[in-house]
Amino acid sequence: MMHTAVGWHIELEFEEDAGHTRAVAMVRLGDGTEVRAHGRATRHSVDANQPRVGEEIAGARALNELAMRLLTKAHDEIDADSGRTSHPIHV
Repeated sequence: MMHTAVGWHIELEFEEDAGHTRAVAMVRLGDGTEVRAHGRATRHSVDANQPRVGEEIAGARALNELAMRLLTKAHDEIDADSGRTSHPIHV
């Protein structure tokens, strides 16, 4: 049996100001389809300004949303192909 290696590249970009960090995550699938998702973090006024922490939170939220969008996309394709309703398991 021959195995084919497949890879996805995920891009994560950030936009920050004094109190907010916004992240956009994008993956380009093998067929050229792009899936995008967003995440956001807000610094509490008593917290130190730590841009890396804001990036980690906003990035994690964007990646979590990206994962959910990919699951939904996969299940929509299963449903379209099979004519039945599949049920994603959320972890």
